[in-house]
Amino acid sequence: MKSLLILTASFGEGHNAAARNVREAVNFKSPETEVLVSDTFLEAYGWVNQLVAKGYLAVINYLPHFWQAAFNAFDRTRIVEAHMGLYGAAARRLTRLIRERQPSVIVSTYPGYNQLLDFVFRKRLKRPFETVTIITDSLTVNSVWYRAHSDYFLVANEQTAEVLARARVREQKIRVFGFPVPRIFASFDESGKVPNGPWRILYVVNSGRPMAPAIVKRLLALNEVRVAVTTGRDEDLARRISGIAAELGKKVDVFGWTPEMPRLMAESHLLISKAGGATVQESLAAKTPMIITQIVPGQEEGNARLVLERKAGALATTPAAIAATAQAAFADGGRQWIQWKQAASSLSRPSAADDTAEFLLNLA
Repeated sequence: MKSLLILTASFGEGHNAAARNVREAVNFKSPETEVLVSDTFLEAYGWVNQLVAKGYLAVINYLPHFWQAAFNAFDRTRIVEAHMGLYGAAARRLTRLIRERQPSVIVSTYPGYNQLLDFVFRKRLKRPFETVTIITDSLTVNSVWYRAHSDYFLVANEQTAEVLARARVREQKIRVFGFPVPRIFASFDESGKVPNGPWRILYVVNSGRPMAPAIVKRLLALNEVRVAVTTGRDEDLARRISGIAAELGKKVDVFGWTPEMPRLMAESHLLISKAGGATVQESLAAKTPMIITQIVPGQEEGNARLVLERKAGALATTPAAIAATAQAAFADGGRQWIQWKQAASSLSRPSAADDTAEFLLNLA
């Protein structure tokens, strides 16, 4: 029986999203194939890993310049490889998983697992499985992703493939399938997304929460718009936003954590959020232009560049600028919005998870 092991980590949602979506696609295409998704570092270190993950989120949100320096250090030095011996518990956990599951393919959606595999196998390239790395970032790709052994590197777009080629990754190892977004993106009908108002704006609040009420207030002041906001598990923020709308006599749709995010994206004319890997790629899969509100230095810079250089959206970082950018996009019959949407459509790969699953199953 075929068996796949997918390795992920809770340091940014993009890694987990890619892992989940690939598992879903493999299960759909080959129900008999065993697929295990493992956050091996979490399983090995428990609450310590959770604490480090929270620290990482705090650093990228409140100390971005510090994270930029760390990102550069990971990229330009071999600090990860030099300290791999400190992760003995993770190495033992991964060794046990491989022995028990006997996977024919190991998929990594997080940089560092290939170094861990090199450590476990003492850099021997003759292994009883194929290794596939799904790079979840675009354009700005830290060398940790490709410094260690992998039989294949799957990337989201041609531009990122060119980055790897310039870094001397062999061309035959690189495959462009797109970021594996949820399969449902491939089934959406765009017929309702026409530029005749009311314009539907989806504001996805992740980091930058203190600014969220002011952003919502500015958006609700625009004419001919309908605003939806997702607040995750922050119930207090959801109440504050609903209260702002009530005070203004405006309607706003507020969602907490919801599995309906793909549908909300697909039905919206415009997405407002930070330049997270999964968020940007899902926006493109939905063919929905994006206003980027925040860019985490390092890994998110490439995601933002992809949107901005291909003119599939814009950058605006203050409540006033965000509202003004949305208003300008919708002006003159949505002329700017139409151009953005055409660009987003040209980058869209809604079937990426299925294409990735097909590739993995052929390897297996």
